[in-house]
Amino acid sequence: MNQARRDVFQAIADPTRRQIIQLLTSGPRHLNAVADHFDISRPAVSKHIRILTECGLMEIRQSGRERICHVQLKSLKEVAEWTERYKAFWNTKLDALGTFLEKEAKPKTHKK
Repeated sequence: MNQARRDVFQAIADPTRRQIIQLLTSGPRHLNAVADHFDISRPAVSKHIRILTECGLMEIRQSGRERICHVQLKSLKEVAEWTERYKAFWNTKLDALGTFLEKEAKPKTHKK
């Protein structure tokens, strides 16, 4: 069965998966070491790891009897590129809001 690759945005939408990514940025860890950091069941951690692997954010390598998790952050480039498209838009909107607020904050003079 050919399963479609999951979307990287789907992976980072979950706080537990973001925590797993953060944990692995400090270095590879075996599966049990990853699971030990969370107060959820091992099957739940395994499901998160499977999703991260399917999205290309993580790779599991066999080392003897151990399965070692390695983070693969190049997939986050897709997220960075997507958000970059909206950066100029939001900067323009926020600059306009700042100008408006400065103008409103100035004391108003009334003509008599």
